Amino acid sequence: MRPLPHIPSRGYVQAARFFATSVSPTRIPQTIIEKVVQKYSVSLPDGKVVKAGDYVMIRPEHVMTHDNTGPVISKFKSIGAKKIVDPRQTVFTLDHDVQNKSNKNLAKYANIEAFAREHGIDFYPAGRGIGHQVLVEEGYAFPHTLTVASDSHSNMYGGVACVGTPIVRTDAAALWATGKTWWQVPRMVKVEFRGKLAPGVTGKDVIVALCGSFNNDEVLNAAIEFTGEGVSALSVDDRLTISNMTTEWGALVGVFPVDDTLLSWYETALARLEQWTFASKSIPPPPEHPRINRRRLDALRATNLMSDLGAQYSSHLIFDLSTLVPHVSGPNSVKISTPLPKLENQQIAIQKAYLVSCTNSRVSDIAAAASVVEGKKVAEGVEFYVAAASSMGHWNKLIAAGAKVLPAGCGPCIGLGTGLLEEGETGISATNRNYKGRMGHPKAQAYLASPAVVAASAVKGFICSPGSLDATSLPPAGAPVFSIASGSSDAAEVPQAEEPLFPGFPAAFSGRVLFAPQDNLNTDALYPGKYTYQDDITLARQAQVVMENYDPSFAGNVATILPSLSASDESTKSGVVLVSGYNFGTGSSREQAATALKAAGVPLVIAGSFGDIFKRNAINNGLVCLECPELVADLTATYAKGGARGAGGRDGELTVDKGHEIRVSMTDGNVTLRGPDGEKIYKVRTVGASVQELWVCGGLEGFILKSIR
Repeated sequence: MRPLPHIPSRGYVQAARFFATSVSPTRIPQTIIEKVVQKYSVSLPDGKVVKAGDYVMIRPEHVMTHDNTGPVISKFKSIGAKKIVDPRQTVFTLDHDVQNKSNKNLAKYANIEAFAREHGIDFYPAGRGIGHQVLVEEGYAFPHTLTVASDSHSNMYGGVACVGTPIVRTDAAALWATGKTWWQVPRMVKVEFRGKLAPGVTGKDVIVALCGSFNNDEVLNAAIEFTGEGVSALSVDDRLTISNMTTEWGALVGVFPVDDTLLSWYETALARLEQWTFASKSIPPPPEHPRINRRRLDALRATNLMSDLGAQYSSHLIFDLSTLVPHVSGPNSVKISTPLPKLENQQIAIQKAYLVSCTNSRVSDIAAAASVVEGKKVAEGVEFYVAAASSMGHWNKLIAAGAKVLPAGCGPCIGLGTGLLEEGETGISATNRNYKGRMGHPKAQAYLASPAVVAASAVKGFICSPGSLDATSLPPAGAPVFSIASGSSDAAEVPQAEEPLFPGFPAAFSGRVLFAPQDNLNTDALYPGKYTYQDDITLARQAQVVMENYDPSFAGNVATILPSLSASDESTKSGVVLVSGYNFGTGSSREQAATALKAAGVPLVIAGSFGDIFKRNAINNGLVCLECPELVADLTATYAKGGARGAGGRDGELTVDKGHEIRVSMTDGNVTLRGPDGEKIYKVRTVGASVQELWVCGGLEGFILKSIR
């Protein structure tokens, strides 16, 4: 089914970019990702050059929601929005629970379709394919554009040189209502591919090996730019697989360059689209495809973007493709990867095999699996499930071998529908995640591999390589060669320029410091799960239970301190400033972890780093988050037990209060800490005007209300 024809025209794209700030040719060097974000940023200060770490307001080319469109509609309506500001920006794809034929699910799907038709939104029904693949095939994800989706695997768009990144549902509602949302530009990481893959080694093997080789958070919350001589030999389908699983690797973006391989792929796609028409000498051709067309491809060739010489990267990872053999991930962790030849010797029996998901069920993947099973049968005792990422696929050989066909969609990959792993079973899958319990029972074991390996394992009944794999053409079956280049960036760090404050945003935050010497302080510690689904709980009650699972005395201590605090002037916001370790707010997506802290009287949290979803929820609710590793290190060395985080303070307390006063300037990023040992000044990167405006509006919902009024 073709979508409703509400597509951005060339004129619209130009209008959308009208608000972006132009930069002079002598600008500070940028990566290609920073350049794309610059193009899609709105309301930037004059001369502002977008760099990693900046908070910006973005107007993406497209925003996709899938089965979670229903909750986004509810959120959209609850904040008083009635009109989609730009229907051409929005795309709906139903793909997750497509096996569910219950009246309740069918009614939900019907309501989503009705909403799409009411507002003129492009709609792809259940069965058309997995949303991410649809966006690539239909050109919503296009080179050098910025497209977001309310799904973690939006990174996949980087396979076609599109900056794709995930958002949360509140962001999606904001985009529907205003066309905009905020984003913090991630740190940049360069991943350089050297050499060329041996025959039979695939993109899936590359990303599985990357996850297992660089498994110490080297790319956590980063934007990856893939470079190097090895890129040109990777097919576009391989690139899509690699970009897709940069999510599991820990990144927020994973972008390949525009090169001859990608341009040839688009030429083939364009030719295929033209062949689908009935144009002839007597019948005029139909209108060109709104997103994949000759004009757009020619413009791409003429204005190909590249990273500037001297652009900054926080890290430079090197991976030699020529040393890679097929790899298998697991069991139950993407951080465990094993060369297939080593695993094959163990003859690990399987009961289920899966060729599904947005990662590896494209036409080329199905063809690879079909070539393996041709003339064979699935082993007795093994169930082999296949579901295409798109409604375009080839099935005869797979069905003849005994594979069980599922609707085009996510299905078992997210633990929905037929064929889930039962207790004690082992499965091998071409999907992207093998977390414990994700594809079925928590006591099952799940492995990940390429489509050919999955198909071969289904035929043999144990994890093995396809017969077509020539072992003599492979490198030695050890770990691939990988390294981290010395020197973390190509240029000295550019200091943050002082920018004007958004009217109404505090010039400074000040108050008493409470230090929680703990890394990975998760959302359950910040706000206990037993309160999460008490929908009628008040903010006052949230304030009483905040941090209860970490330190039951925290809320009481904050309440005692607050009456003694006062701002030095009207432009300063006072309160308790919480300082903690790294990956603060990791865990679930419950937004109460942020609202409870704010309600308790904590307007600012300083940490070594933050869990990305917690940071989004915090900023969406007007809680400011800043990173200052130097401050965390000093407080840890002085006050944490044993000089290390994880065991509380030196006196056994979970939260350290030594009477320190802090003042954080939001204009220049100076952090002044005063305590028993005197005064010390630190430096932080402050939040930009986009986040400041959200704070003034009371959060993202307030911003939406302001915008639509």
